[in-house]
Order: sequence, then C-alpha cells, then structure tokens
Amino acid sequence: MNWQLAMSGISIVAATIIWMYILKRYELSVAYPLISISYIFGMLAAIFIFHEAVPVTRWIGVALIMTGVIFLVK
Repeated sequence: MNWQLAMSGISIVAATIIWMYILKRYELSVAYPLISISYIFGMLAAIFIFHEAVPVTRWIGVALIMTGVIFLVK
C-alpha cells in the first residue's frame, strides 16, 4: 500500500469527523463561511513553502476575508 494514499484517506476521515463535530456545536450559517480561512492558509503556503510572489490585490482579498470572518464570529 502506498503510504501517501493511506495518509490522504486518514486525513479525509479526520476532516469529516472534525466537520461533523463543528456542525453539532455551531449553526451551518456560521460554520460554513469560516471555511474561507483555508484560502488564507493556501496563500501562506504559497509564500513560505513554494516561495511564490503574492501581488497586492491578493493581500487586499485576504484582508477582506479576515474582515468578514471577524464580523461573522463576533
């Protein structure tokens, strides 16, 4: 068995369990928009792992996403 394939399966199962737990504790209208934080992690990975240049427009987008998340959580 390929260990990367096994780890991806384990990751999917773990993510599903965590998502079900979140849905039990929070309303879907609050929990689902918080998924947009993954775009921020993707951009940070692009910078620190893949050493990509990120234009100013994407930083503005990240600021808007974070502003929306802050308003949603409060």
